[in-house]
Amino acid sequence: MDIRPLSDTFDVSPQIRAEDIPTLAAAGYKMVICNRPDGENPPELSAEALRPLVEGAGMAFVVNPVVGNALTMEMVEAQRAAIDATPGKILAYCASGNRSSIVWALALAGRQPTNDLIKAGAQYGYQAAQFRDLIERLATQA
Repeated sequence: MDIRPLSDTFDVSPQIRAEDIPTLAAAGYKMVICNRPDGENPPELSAEALRPLVEGAGMAFVVNPVVGNALTMEMVEAQRAAIDATPGKILAYCASGNRSSIVWALALAGRQPTNDLIKAGAQYGYQAAQFRDLIERLATQA
């Protein structure tokens, strides 16, 4: 499992597997957010296959599938709501971590400097910089 910290309480990773869940629980995660649409996965990696395992390990599980070329404000708001509802560590995953890092940056617009949000993911090659204008617009609305 390749966990990539974006902040003190929010990490991203590529797709998780059932065998990763005990490690996540032991690491102190309180919530796991699935940003990967099920259509990209075999059935054993679907959100609903992983949900009972995550919840059985004592963590909350949120399904917020993000399609890169169809990102909506509803997706951003769902991510923000999940982050706001969870005191403690959160792990979000998708295929590579890129979409999770982008929706995290958008969800936190106005709460942290835009450059910091972009740099957090850029260190892993994630592409939030292409959303700079949107992050800055959202920051003015926060």
